[in-house]
Amino acid sequence: MLRDRYDLALTTASPTARDAYVEASGLALTFYPGALQAYDRAIAIDPGFALAHVGKALVVLRQGDVAAARAAFAAAKGLASRVSQREASHIAFFDLVLAGKTEAAIAALYEHLAAWPRDALVVASAANPNGLIGGSGRSGQKRQVAALMDGLAPHYDGDFWFDSYHAMALSEDGRFAAARAKIERSVAANPNNAHGAHGFTHICYETGDLAAARTYLSSWLKTYPQDGFFHGHLSWHLALCEIQAGNWTQASRLYRDAIALDRHSGGPQQKISDGAAFLWRSELAGQPRDAAAWRALHDHANAELPRPGNGLYDLHVILAQVVMADETMPETRAHQIEALAREGRYLSGSYLPALARGFAAFERGDFSGAIETLAPLAGESERIGGSRAQHDLIEFTLLRACLQANRPDDARRLLAARRPGASGVPVQGVAAIH
Repeated sequence: MLRDRYDLALTTASPTARDAYVEASGLALTFYPGALQAYDRAIAIDPGFALAHVGKALVVLRQGDVAAARAAFAAAKGLASRVSQREASHIAFFDLVLAGKTEAAIAALYEHLAAWPRDALVVASAANPNGLIGGSGRSGQKRQVAALMDGLAPHYDGDFWFDSYHAMALSEDGRFAAARAKIERSVAANPNNAHGAHGFTHICYETGDLAAARTYLSSWLKTYPQDGFFHGHLSWHLALCEIQAGNWTQASRLYRDAIALDRHSGGPQQKISDGAAFLWRSELAGQPRDAAAWRALHDHANAELPRPGNGLYDLHVILAQVVMADETMPETRAHQIEALAREGRYLSGSYLPALARGFAAFERGDFSGAIETLAPLAGESERIGGSRAQHDLIEFTLLRACLQANRPDDARRLLAARRPGASGVPVQGVAAIH
């Protein structure tokens, strides 16, 4: 039987279809362009190749084409009776993920990986900071992801792709020395891996090594295709470095060239999270508001992401609605989430609606109200998924509220409690309280 890169059997009789699938999966795992086209080639050669349909569904879903993802996955499910036990389990796992059955999917994840630990597409769906576990609404999920990757590591024997994911998990868990060693080994083994570049940047951010992040990303992005899914997001990371360094002209150029809606290479959710985070953090650093950019993000969110679904992305939709003064409308994201939370149908419960009230208070200049609302929530930010670097938006907003409310002692306590080693705090006025 034909096998994939990780020596897992594939139900196809065509070596050419197998080769196209292996190429597609490699591109999907490293976030390089061409994965969809390669999956389509595999399907054209062997329409009964179930896992090629699954791979295609995952790629088009992250690009924001839900209808195409459903169609591709329906084709895979229709072929599930013809495949091996591993492939049937692979399909059943992603069926739970795509249906939003998170708890059942997490249980299936561990069962599947106990039997087939080298199923990389399953690992990838669970291990990134906003994946299945990261988006589960649980506290302690960063430790859970790191423990999962620790357990899988012996099965990958220094594989560059796995090391890039493992390093990111270790970094988010605060194990920076081990993370740095793994990510350096990963990018040396294969620099053409956007997750490697991503992991390297995060580790630099968490250890205060912004100069290394700027140097690395500035060079790496020159060779990464502009239509690569992570081009916009990695440009956002580079822009954060420039904001931190006080290089507003360069940060603004990166926004215009790679992060703004008409330039970002990611799907609808990535566009709203990177765009809104850049604009909000720029304002916290003292830059003037770009009202036209906020309006564009607001309209994009309403058109492309009309319903709640993912904590991290919903946070940034809420930001856009708060900036555009939508907080009194009954159908804002916060109100939608609140209704779902009351029915037990939103993973992080009422956390985001409470957070929305804090941001709304900040936006209208009620800084004491913002502090009262945000301070109890700041320690629970991992419940929305995403990385610690992304959660800094919440912490920095609370810090700016303390400064605006003339509560320097509270601001100093926040700074003293900041996780050790993390990069500096580009918030206007913070230098005066050091």
